[in-house]
Amino acid sequence: MTRLQLRSILFSGIFLACFLSVTEPLEAQDLKLHTTPGGVEYGTWGSPEPGPAPTLFIFSGTIEGTLKDAYFRQCGNALAEQGYLCVSIDLPCHGKQAIDGETSGLGGWNLRIANGENVAAEFQKRASEVLDHLIQTKVADPDQIAAAGTSRGGYMAIQFAAADERVKCVAGFAPVTDLAALREFAGNEELPLVKRLSLESQAKQLAGRPVWVIIGDRDDRVSTKSAMDFALALSAEAVAKDVPSRLELHIISEPRGHTTPKGAAEQAASWILQQ
Repeated sequence: MTRLQLRSILFSGIFLACFLSVTEPLEAQDLKLHTTPGGVEYGTWGSPEPGPAPTLFIFSGTIEGTLKDAYFRQCGNALAEQGYLCVSIDLPCHGKQAIDGETSGLGGWNLRIANGENVAAEFQKRASEVLDHLIQTKVADPDQIAAAGTSRGGYMAIQFAAADERVKCVAGFAPVTDLAALREFAGNEELPLVKRLSLESQAKQLAGRPVWVIIGDRDDRVSTKSAMDFALALSAEAVAKDVPSRLELHIISEPRGHTTPKGAAEQAASWILQQ
């Protein structure tokens, strides 16, 4: 038996076990909206057993756009079958975090950063407040917290993990890793805050921690090369700290460009369960 065949058997076995123990059919699970005592709105999806549950923070844009869409739930679909609670909040300039008259989405990030606002820090603060609340109310198991996200959501998931060590592992699906690579930041690539908000700048905080990234080989929207640079920075920082590197970077042939490569969600779920 070859190593590839053995790996395939092990991978299939993990997911057979995953889907044999279903807590509730996915179609029966609804999005629920909540607010922390401090006023941060968040959504939950899934029906874990009573008591502190393993929890996946997952991001893409808005709460509803993430948790109501199987594509953007990504590994949350399989993890919900294992009793995970999926949690999301709006990204900056998305949903209720958008300001009337302001450019929404990534264009809004560019404008805010150009005005000196650290959009990642604001997001990290809200996400950590939600995690505080979930742990205090015994909804989330503090020893089983993961984060994941797609594209700009992957960027914020990794920023969240860097800022809050309670996040045990993080997965990024075709994530933004350097804002300067985005067309929305054309002309502002050299701003000090734009450079400081690259994920490479978080290498010290993430070195030695489980980080999993998958991206297509020709993703010119968020830049495959930028993802590689981020991975190399993490590896170099692990060497400098003399700690084991727990990074996985998967670059997959993907002719469609900026999208999640086939099988990525299942691979990430398996990886998170192993962590």
